[in-house]
Amino acid sequence: MAPSDIITVPRISAMKARGEKITCLTAYDWLTAGLLDAAGIDIILVGDSGAMVFAGHETTLPITMEQMLYHAAAVSRGVKRGLVIADMPFLSYQVSGDQALENAGRFLKESGAAGVKLEGGRRIADTVRRIVSAGIPVMGHLGLTPQSIRSFGDYRVRGEVQDEAGAIREDARILEEAGAFAVVLEKIPAGLAAEITQSLSIPTIGIGAGPHCDGQVIVTPDMLGLFESFRPKFVRRYAELAETIRTAASRFADDVKNGRFPSDEESFK
Repeated sequence: MAPSDIITVPRISAMKARGEKITCLTAYDWLTAGLLDAAGIDIILVGDSGAMVFAGHETTLPITMEQMLYHAAAVSRGVKRGLVIADMPFLSYQVSGDQALENAGRFLKESGAAGVKLEGGRRIADTVRRIVSAGIPVMGHLGLTPQSIRSFGDYRVRGEVQDEAGAIREDARILEEAGAFAVVLEKIPAGLAAEITQSLSIPTIGIGAGPHCDGQVIVTPDMLGLFESFRPKFVRRYAELAETIRTAASRFADDVKNGRFPSDEESFK
């Protein structure tokens, strides 16, 4: 693969400048990451959503720094072209600037990720500046920020009232000034997302934020129809793999129970 084919932070910035849409999907393992990369996905996000769709927790809060490093390293080994960005998990960057910088650096040193993602706006601006000043790319995340779900109380759309919409607009501007190279906008009105996208020089990546963002991200198990506990309105399922897997496993079990597997052709002599 030629160096010019590899997705970098400057290349993501250039995509916005020329109006090219940015694609982003989540991955938590080597196999999935390699498949997404081969499909041409620009950004592979090692999401703390793995706490829910990989580990079975009800929120993203329980996943640890060590677990995220493990997932990020597996994903990085599977990606040759795309930009690997790792979520910094809850309490890995909120305690102090020193803690945040050290943990962000660990993602680059120990997992091979190219950058990190942090949730929040003005309250983490100084942290973003410090991480960026150390040469670590930072992606922001505004709107519905899942690590704050205990404060929000539910997963409703954010930014529907004027005061909250204004705060999200201002937070986006602050993140840009702090040096973030992109910002995820999650579950906010499409009009607000369009306004923020037009006002920023850095790319916006939408999830449930309408069609006017510079790029789009979906949680891969949602997109593939693997995660069935709930289905957000903004998810388009491009496959129904949960049913495919159930059917395949059922056929395997039936063949074993009835002596049809393995066959002579599948056995050594």
